[in-house]
Amino acid sequence: MAMDHAAAEGDHLAAERAAARFDVEAMKVAWAGSRHAVDVADRMARLVASDPVFRKDNRTMLSRKDLFKDTLRKAAHAWKRIVELRLTEEEASLLRQYVDQPGYVDLHWGMFVPAIKGQGTEEQQKKWLPLAYKFQIIGCYAQTELGHGSNVQGLETTATFDPKTDGFVIHSPTLTSSKWWPGGLGKASTHAVVYARLITEGKDYGIHGFIVQLRSLEDHSPLPGVTLGDIGGKFGSGAYNSMDNGVLRFDHVRIPRDQMLMRLSQVTREGKYVNSDVPKQLLYGTMVYVRQSIVADASKALSRAVCIAVRYSAIRKQFGSQDGGPETQVLNYRTQQSRLFPLLASAYAFRFVGDWLNWLYTDVTQKLEAKDYSTLQEAHACTAGLKAVTTSATADAIEECRKLCGGHGYLNSSGLPELFAVYVPACTYEGDNVVLLLQVARILMKTVSQLTSGKQPVGTMAYMGKVQHLMQSKCAVKTAEDWLNPAFIQEAFEARALRMAVNCAQNIGQAANQEEGFYERSPDLLESAVAHIQLIIVTKFIEKVQQDIPGHGVKEQLQNLCNVYALYILHKHLGDFLATGCITPKQGALANEQLGKLYAQVRPNAVALVDAFNYTDHYLGSVLGRYDGNVYPALYEEAWKDPLNETVVPEGYHEYLHPLLKQQLKLSRL
Repeated sequence: MAMDHAAAEGDHLAAERAAARFDVEAMKVAWAGSRHAVDVADRMARLVASDPVFRKDNRTMLSRKDLFKDTLRKAAHAWKRIVELRLTEEEASLLRQYVDQPGYVDLHWGMFVPAIKGQGTEEQQKKWLPLAYKFQIIGCYAQTELGHGSNVQGLETTATFDPKTDGFVIHSPTLTSSKWWPGGLGKASTHAVVYARLITEGKDYGIHGFIVQLRSLEDHSPLPGVTLGDIGGKFGSGAYNSMDNGVLRFDHVRIPRDQMLMRLSQVTREGKYVNSDVPKQLLYGTMVYVRQSIVADASKALSRAVCIAVRYSAIRKQFGSQDGGPETQVLNYRTQQSRLFPLLASAYAFRFVGDWLNWLYTDVTQKLEAKDYSTLQEAHACTAGLKAVTTSATADAIEECRKLCGGHGYLNSSGLPELFAVYVPACTYEGDNVVLLLQVARILMKTVSQLTSGKQPVGTMAYMGKVQHLMQSKCAVKTAEDWLNPAFIQEAFEARALRMAVNCAQNIGQAANQEEGFYERSPDLLESAVAHIQLIIVTKFIEKVQQDIPGHGVKEQLQNLCNVYALYILHKHLGDFLATGCITPKQGALANEQLGKLYAQVRPNAVALVDAFNYTDHYLGSVLGRYDGNVYPALYEEAWKDPLNETVVPEGYHEYLHPLLKQQLKLSRL
């Protein structure tokens, strides 16, 4: 499991590592953010990797029941270790990350606790958070229903105030109002934050959160009026099947009035609905937080897939010798490089934009507390758009990495099928990616419409203020090398994003009805939103590499990867750049030529660049991505662990194979 054994005997990737032109230890720090971050992650990863309870190589072979029991066991063991070792919040969170098995704990810490923190009064927080922090209750987040997900305003569950009992009656009036999908709900949670339509004095006040107990704290049985269970097996083996996504129905379940989350609004003893003086915008803080953590997760998942594909591509040899000489490493083929290196660059790009988003969250939170809402809309567009673009790109990239590993990538033991199946839901949860991009597009259209009024766009939208210049600017690139100039790259991306947004706005403006125009143009608006978000990712990568980055050759490598990312996106979306006249066809061809030269520079550093992610073999969970590159014996060994190989002669031989071979099948008479 150790990761610092480049010179150790049996390192099949030693020659690759020796070819690197930069200090890998310093790159680990650049990737993780600080020396402290490298050390604490390393310590937690090794703690998990060395504990037999956390083994996961058998996950894809377990039945759903056994897999779920295994998840409960790991969660309990992780909590035990956290308490015994008196781990800090940072250490505990990393330990859970390296256990690497979705379960109720993720929703308890990631959704239930933040919801109470964000929407509960001080009094409610004092009551519920200590119970949650000690796991005396287990919570989930019950928002999505069978009939509604992204359209939260369309939820059907009701919470009707009853002044006689000073409480709410929670009810599921229809089949489609059943809560459906909340993780942790199916089997583990004792409580939920339930989102329902608040009805008092005969009036519907829309969606609000309520803390509802679901199961007995004595024997875990459902409370009266509560029907709940698991919604069934999901895509892939192992993967997200360790999570008990649940279904929940209420039949007139009563809760006390003070279990409505009341930080933003209350219902009085008499049943009057009152808004508190706490601004509604504070809710955005929680949303920005959750989405920025999803962007951070995208770079983790993508970097794992890329690490596996790069290492295996350096080990695998195919073709290349006519005279019986050695075959060529797959990593040397230009086709492999042109598919794989942009994904390596994307992992670094998403990592750095995630770090920046973390800063933005802190900044927005401070502004909100000072009642300054000036950057809120832009921050919302930023996090919603980055969530959509990074998760879609990552899901596609994991699947591409599987293909880049050839046939062996299809084996569960490669780690890639499970990584793909466990990651794909990120494209849907916390906002469907298409819905989120259309929200970004709305904000872009609003910003464009205000340009004439002299209102200056802020933050990541500030470039739109240069509308006169960017609508006419001509790209100055004359040679392939010119594309290494960050100013040329940035201006091309700014011009593309602005021109696409202005085109959309003009087309919508010609429609008889604005809403109708938006609806008609929605496919173009999606592309416009993506262009804006890709500009942000490129800009933040450029800003990163313009900083002082310590370590021999580290800055140079990151500069190369930044250029790979930008020119790959330019090449992939060449139609946008040409159609909007931001660059000429000749300049597009030069960008592609420069991209090929950059791949040649990445090649000797590729293995060391994925080593910098500092993942243990346990966390990678891949025979193909092993640190030592000793792939084939490991693949062979893994095969024999399959339950099908427990007997030499298969079960069913005597009933079905033997009679067939002996031509003794009993034919049924017609």
